[in-house]
Amino acid sequence: MKTICLYFEIHQVIHLKRYRFFDIGTDHYYYDSFENERTISEIADKSYMPALEALQQMIHESGKAFKVTFSLSGVGIEQLEIHAPQVLEKLQELNSTGCVEFLAEPYSHGLASLANEESFKSEVKRQAQKIKEYFGQTPKVLRNSSLIYSDEIGLLASRMGFKGMLTEGAKHVLGWKSPHYVYNCALDPKLKLLLRDVKLSDDISLRFNNSDWEGYPLFADTYMDEIAALPEEEQVIGVFMNLSALGIEQPLSSNILEFFKAWPACAKQRGITFSTPTELCMKLKSVDRLDVPDTLSWMDEERDVSTWLGNPMQREAFNKLYSIADRVRIADDPRINQDWDYLQASDNFRFMSTKPSRVGMDRGIYSSPFDAFTNYMNVLGDFLNRVNSLYPAEIDNEELNSLLTTIRNQGEELEMKSKEISHLQAKVDTLEKEELRLRDEKEKKASGRKPAAGRAAKKSVSRKKTEKAVPADEKAG
Repeated sequence: MKTICLYFEIHQVIHLKRYRFFDIGTDHYYYDSFENERTISEIADKSYMPALEALQQMIHESGKAFKVTFSLSGVGIEQLEIHAPQVLEKLQELNSTGCVEFLAEPYSHGLASLANEESFKSEVKRQAQKIKEYFGQTPKVLRNSSLIYSDEIGLLASRMGFKGMLTEGAKHVLGWKSPHYVYNCALDPKLKLLLRDVKLSDDISLRFNNSDWEGYPLFADTYMDEIAALPEEEQVIGVFMNLSALGIEQPLSSNILEFFKAWPACAKQRGITFSTPTELCMKLKSVDRLDVPDTLSWMDEERDVSTWLGNPMQREAFNKLYSIADRVRIADDPRINQDWDYLQASDNFRFMSTKPSRVGMDRGIYSSPFDAFTNYMNVLGDFLNRVNSLYPAEIDNEELNSLLTTIRNQGEELEMKSKEISHLQAKVDTLEKEELRLRDEKEKKASGRKPAAGRAAKKSVSRKKTEKAVPADEKAG
């Protein structure tokens, strides 16, 4: 039986403001707040909310037979928290149906997996914690930024405890193999791989509203017929895309949502089901290992990382940024950490790309790749100065780590001593109170006094005896 694994990415570009060379050292705020609010609000209104409403309707009308998967970058969640909390609330409603899975991914939607293992692991853990806080799910499947994957990244993911990863069903990797099976990491067979069907995904996310495309117009029954016609043994169809494809890349006027709403009924008629990544990893066995010695992604024709690192400008910015990754992680300063997340976002490097791309790219304030590079390097120059100002640049990472570890240990020791002092002070207070009580009792015994209640009782008894001794006529007189 064939099953569709439908997955959507939710990430938000953090727009940098125009930052001049002379701003370095004087201005430490790097972002275009107005543009960030405008873009996330527009995407929420035109795409996220109507798309999520449609997906929720599909779940209910199908009797919960329809299932869908999301991953949200940490910086994307932050922007939704500030400017479009209704999107997070709608995702929580979808989550309550039990038909939604949320995946892990790097917090920044950055390229740390290509540069610094510890930074990558830290980011994934922070994003997974964010998912746990919002949706009560602990992600079991990892999705790297833009489906970036290699054998080494897969091995790292397996060691982090993930059951599976999503990646691209690229032809240069698969060769004669089909993307419609579950595979496993070449370096660790415990990690299962679910592949994106490039054609079936791009037919929707890139071509759906293109009247020059030979498949236009695309209808749900035609789409499901194509899936049903696949060889019987090819059971897993991965349809992966950005959620913004529903409403932004493909406008609502194209009837993209009506196309999706017809999926459950059309799929049911053809015996096609829907599954989440974890369900597939748990139910299906891997048919073979997938060798990916070189890094691949879902971007452009090459399906590699040249979108972000394809020219000298991009590589210079990338190397400069990650040269301080260990210092940022070791220092662990809240303000620095937030800027680090935003500056890592892969969009910053994509704006510097000189490659032609089938996927439309809005460069925002930038007039050219060189303009994007210059502005980013100005911002990065100020950021590097701030990182180095926290601790002298002459201190190497090992020495800095040792120094900060000593400081943290001393802080923990002081905290323990403080708690111990408080505990002892409480004991002293208790002993002093007990001493005062015993002293008071001793003084009372020494003076022959009895407790007030005892004396009152004795007087009452004496008074009754006296009353009995007095004749009745004397009482009357």
